[in-house]
Amino acid sequence: MGALNSSIPEISDSVWFQVQKPVSEPRLRLFCFNYAGGNASAYRDWYQKLPDDVEVCSIQLPGRGARFKESAYTNLDSLLGALESAISPYLNASYAFFGHSMGAQVAYELARKLRDNGQKEPEYLFVSGRRAPQLPAKRRPIHGLPEDEFLEEIRRLNGTPEAALNNPELMELVSPILRADCEVIETWDYEPSEPLTVPVLALGGAKDDNVGIDELEDWAKVTNERFELQLFSGDHFYLHSATDSLLSCLATVLDKAVGRSDGLFSKVVQKASRRR
Repeated sequence: MGALNSSIPEISDSVWFQVQKPVSEPRLRLFCFNYAGGNASAYRDWYQKLPDDVEVCSIQLPGRGARFKESAYTNLDSLLGALESAISPYLNASYAFFGHSMGAQVAYELARKLRDNGQKEPEYLFVSGRRAPQLPAKRRPIHGLPEDEFLEEIRRLNGTPEAALNNPELMELVSPILRADCEVIETWDYEPSEPLTVPVLALGGAKDDNVGIDELEDWAKVTNERFELQLFSGDHFYLHSATDSLLSCLATVLDKAVGRSDGLFSKVVQKASRRR
């Protein structure tokens, strides 16, 4: 691939992205989308375990981190429009999406939006800890619950430290962001469309009580390309407890995506794999 257009601004200068290790001419950019209430720093160290020419770009949504003074989005359509504008200048290199939980939903919908608007599709779509988009919701909406009930539901997901949940001052800051993100998810209406032409790898925790294997397997229906499923030890937030195993898997897949296949992909992704 030739040199990148020098007129394109540095991705690390955008408020939308955190890039711990900028790559001058990346073979591939991996855009990482977070779970509800999450911060881009969750993917801060991922570059250390991924190929050197993969630039890890963590999405930083408004309302958190350096953007804490901005209002969080509560509507997915509005969020997707802003993300499309922010990300389009940086699709000059090959790219892939990774999203966990809410982030998987956002990544998938953004991939569809980019496709529908004539942009190139990602090389890979990694969807983690989220049921397939065409499946109906199986729990009641929580974004409008009274605070004590809302926090109890958040506690049940096991993604927010107990010390934070028991800190009223901290939760006064965090709870509105969690509510806004939950509203993004819970008010979204899925609209069927033509399948993507992107390989999809669905990922999940073997002990995730929120997302079942069958719900992960249904991601196969969103693509006309290869679909694979990989489970890791852990619950809904396995990506924090099984990080090394997850990144080893992603590194192998991304090596293949950027043309350095060593034949290991079929060995790494073994559980419930299916070629379409």
